[in-house]
Amino acid sequence: MEVFFFYIYPMENDAIIYGIHAIEQALMTNTSIGKIFVQKGLSGPTFKTLESKIRQAQIPTSYVPVEKLNRLTKGNHQGVVAQISPVAFVNFEIMITEAQEKQEAPLFVILDQVSDVRNVGAILRTASCTNVSGVIIPKTGSAPLNEDTVKTSAGGIFEVPIAKVDHIKDAIYYLQASEIQVVAITEKAEESFYQADFTKATAIIMGSEGKGIMDSVLNLSDMRVKIPMSGNVGSLNVSVACSVCLYETIRQRR
Repeated sequence: MEVFFFYIYPMENDAIIYGIHAIEQALMTNTSIGKIFVQKGLSGPTFKTLESKIRQAQIPTSYVPVEKLNRLTKGNHQGVVAQISPVAFVNFEIMITEAQEKQEAPLFVILDQVSDVRNVGAILRTASCTNVSGVIIPKTGSAPLNEDTVKTSAGGIFEVPIAKVDHIKDAIYYLQASEIQVVAITEKAEESFYQADFTKATAIIMGSEGKGIMDSVLNLSDMRVKIPMSGNVGSLNVSVACSVCLYETIRQRR
């Protein structure tokens, strides 16, 4: 018996779909899926085909006990449940082109493996207040955009275009080819961010909460700068650091 789309709203208020056929259809129609939960130990040709499609789509996947899936659904989940992202992502290249058409010096934020949903939400909130043209996140390794992200963003998640890219490095190459400077915010830098010229078309890279910006990404940036610090605490929360940088950009541009 085929299982088609079922939308339910569990306690977390995240829309979900479940069932092998439903998720296959979601993948075929490019539905914005945040994460997929798969029952541990599943096998068989139908499931293996679905698993291959999930891998090709590079959707974050967790293998969990059946009890977890039973808590998420009230129907025949067939061992797979998908969380639907509350926002629709935009095409990366179109986002860049449209931003350049609208303003002379667009401003972008790149989130490299930022994994806390509330940090992402706070960044999106600030981005909506500082005229950011778009936020760029990788398809894998980033926090899912879920109900907590929506709440923390205070609606900002719906105001700023968000693009998911296969690889941050390829996105950086495209930005640079589009004459947009890429500035990495890192404590490994020697220069202060006050020395950066944010009046130019700019993409600011913010790194993950634990490891910061990956070296492979850091090495591609046009400039590395740090936020001056004093006292015994060595760094800011990533959402706070991003806010500081975005408002320095606003200060320079005004």
